[in-house]
Amino acid sequence: MASVPLKKNYRCVPSLQQFYTGGPFAVSSDGSFIACACGESIRIVDSSNASVRSTIDTDSEAPTALALSPNDKLLFSAGHSRQIRVWDLSTLKCVRSWKGHEGPVMGMACHLSGGLLATAGADGKVLVWDVDGGFCTHYFKGHTGVVSSIMFHPDTNRALLFSGSADATVRVWDLLAKKCVATFKKHESAVTSIAVSEDGRILLTAGRDKVVHLWDLHGYGFIKTVLTYEVLEAVCVVHSGSLFASFLASFYKQSEKRKSVSSAIHFVTVGERGIVRIWNSESAACLFEQKSSDITASSDMDRGFTSAVMLPVDQGLVCVTADQQFLFFAPLEQTEGMFKLALSRRLVGYNEDIVDMRFVGEEEKFLAVATNIEQVRVYDLVDMSCSYVLAGHTETVLCLDTCVSSSGRTLIATGSKDNSVRLWESERRCCTGVGVGHMGAVGAIAFSKKRKDFFVSGSSDRTLKVWSLDSLVDEAVQPIKLKAKAVVAAHDKDINSLAIAPNDSFVCSGSQDRTACVWRLPDLVSVVVLKGHKRGIWSVEFSPVDQCIITASGDKTIKIWAISDGSCLKTFEGHTSSVLRASFISRGAQFVSCGADGLVKLWTVKTNECIATYDKHEDKVWALAVGKKSDMLATGGGDAVINLWYDCTADDKEEAFRQEEEEVLKGQELENAVSDADYIKAIQIAFELRRPHKLFKMFAELCRKRDAQGQIDKALHALGKGEFRLLFEYVREWNTKPKLCHVAQFVLFRVFNILPPTEIIEIKGIGELLEGLVPYSQRHFSRIDRLVRSTFLLDYTLTRMSVIEPEIDEKERKDESLKHSHVQHVDEVLSTENADSEQKQNSEERQAASKKRKSKKSKDSTNKKVKSVAYTSVEALSLQA
Repeated sequence: MASVPLKKNYRCVPSLQQFYTGGPFAVSSDGSFIACACGESIRIVDSSNASVRSTIDTDSEAPTALALSPNDKLLFSAGHSRQIRVWDLSTLKCVRSWKGHEGPVMGMACHLSGGLLATAGADGKVLVWDVDGGFCTHYFKGHTGVVSSIMFHPDTNRALLFSGSADATVRVWDLLAKKCVATFKKHESAVTSIAVSEDGRILLTAGRDKVVHLWDLHGYGFIKTVLTYEVLEAVCVVHSGSLFASFLASFYKQSEKRKSVSSAIHFVTVGERGIVRIWNSESAACLFEQKSSDITASSDMDRGFTSAVMLPVDQGLVCVTADQQFLFFAPLEQTEGMFKLALSRRLVGYNEDIVDMRFVGEEEKFLAVATNIEQVRVYDLVDMSCSYVLAGHTETVLCLDTCVSSSGRTLIATGSKDNSVRLWESERRCCTGVGVGHMGAVGAIAFSKKRKDFFVSGSSDRTLKVWSLDSLVDEAVQPIKLKAKAVVAAHDKDINSLAIAPNDSFVCSGSQDRTACVWRLPDLVSVVVLKGHKRGIWSVEFSPVDQCIITASGDKTIKIWAISDGSCLKTFEGHTSSVLRASFISRGAQFVSCGADGLVKLWTVKTNECIATYDKHEDKVWALAVGKKSDMLATGGGDAVINLWYDCTADDKEEAFRQEEEEVLKGQELENAVSDADYIKAIQIAFELRRPHKLFKMFAELCRKRDAQGQIDKALHALGKGEFRLLFEYVREWNTKPKLCHVAQFVLFRVFNILPPTEIIEIKGIGELLEGLVPYSQRHFSRIDRLVRSTFLLDYTLTRMSVIEPEIDEKERKDESLKHSHVQHVDEVLSTENADSEQKQNSEERQAASKKRKSKKSKDSTNKKVKSVAYTSVEALSLQA
């Protein structure tokens, strides 16, 4: 068998991020994006695939109100600090801000002209602001409760503003007269939504008193009440030309109810029941009601709709749920003129903790995700939209597993805190079987790998159960009751993980009692107990090729065990916290692990080496899914983020080869430029190749030339901001070495002459770079100053040794020459006199000598003492002379 190429690197794609945590949101005029409140920030989300376009930081303040300008260029936000901010969406910068309310701003609306912004506050006041100037143009007070809904009249010729409050009143404000012209008091509870008919004559108000009131905007009188028997959160008017209007027209045509159609107002309501209903204002009757939805499948009544917005002409309706989902509905025609609302797209804003996930289907194009809710969400990996939801459990789903049965059906098994297991059919999106029998939460589940006719579950009641799929019936209407074939009390504490061998002969269970047990199937007979971990075991898995098991534990280690005797073969250390998942890849030659430290690690079994570590999560990584065919990984954790990982080993190798080729060509081009003395081109190439040593050589060569300044300036003018930053880094390194500092200082001098200070401070990280340059530059200048002072001593020494003449000015030089000529004249006179005196003295000496010789001859018998005295006298005379 050919060896499997080992993986060396994975590329992470953040496929699903949290973008909405509840609260305010604003939909663009064309429906292309949504501005959502996400914690203490604002996320701009693409409505087609839930990708986050940009993020706006609101200075650690959760937004309480959002609004978009009619042209979608400005975003208005406000928070509990009462600060109203205007954001430019092209630059994501706050262009202006101001304060005005005495409490948090709870609602916003922008005028169709884009020049006015109305804000509703918790202080019961309604203020209107000039967007460009940021000053208040209107100050309205009269509400006694929190003002939560606000709206301008859609007709710009009618200067009216509507506000709804928790005091159960609706007020109409005249912007020209600057006063309240009408107060509507029919509601018995808080007003949650306001809408105006298409012709601008009728105002619709909805509240939590389960009614919709219609008001005349000419005489400001009451028209009608529509009973909905549901706490309402939003009311939307159906405009002519929209998809809803066309389907309503076909509905009337088929039902022959044409009278009063032209004058009737059709509107949509959503609320606590989680269904969409369409009403006729004339008959006060419900024309359409959704039979069921994913929201109504839940028993929790807090999962209804919190808001709804009618999208532009052909895009339908978007509804927002209490669990942070955006549901896009579009009418779909059925037989006999009837229609239904089809869920065209679902965007999940917040997933909470992701506890488990698996790839779904033979082609692995979907991802099933279990979060801290009682539903399983299945995502399409193409656009990461939630394709469908599996609802049926009554408590949080803790674990899941998937398989493709022998008949070709894609099955999903789930375990929950409601002590039950459920079997789902992916194509039909329904539950086909329910298994009841565990006495505790089901925390682990695993499908058969070979026969695909059973699955095993493990619970906090410390037991294992084997469930048979033989009783499943195709196209069953109601879920059947699954039967347990075998049961065993397996551990002393909760069971965290299960794995079934590739040949279906064994099942391994990992528990909080720090042991992993191997059981023979189908009778659950104990084979071996794996002991050695110091903390609970979170994950177990069989090797796809070898007779061994990998376990991940809370003691920060991963171990590989032999099934034959239960011995530990290898131990891997590297995580800094509990290891929560470990799965084999590359046919068992490698494995991937993730843990509570937020890290994902890639290991090679043979060398015990961790070859890659990825830090792409901000919290514990609870879930890890490995694609069997696609070489793809998926991770999710406590940060509610799902990351997809793609094997990029081959791409990296190809990219490295391509870069090496380019470097060789560029290197040759660099050498040619240097040989041709084209230093400007050579410097540019050296920057591209990141070769600081070659760059220094060229700058040093230029410094030796006469026109060094001009050539260096030309080379520097061709650089961009990024290259200047790189140059500063190189200069900082050169400046640390005395042998290289003269070139560094010269280049730095030319840079400071070329770039103005305003451009220098814009270079990224310039402060840190200059901090590294300053101390060494001071040291170099101090050293040069000491050398200059030392030369003064050398000059003095040489001058005193008459080796060199001291430096004097011209006047001193003339005075010195005059003195020198005078001294020379005196010397000549003295030398003449000395010569005469010497000549006379010499003659006298010759005469005296002749006399002495005569006396010597005549007095040979004279005493020697007298002679010595005579000679001494002569010598004394000669010396004195």
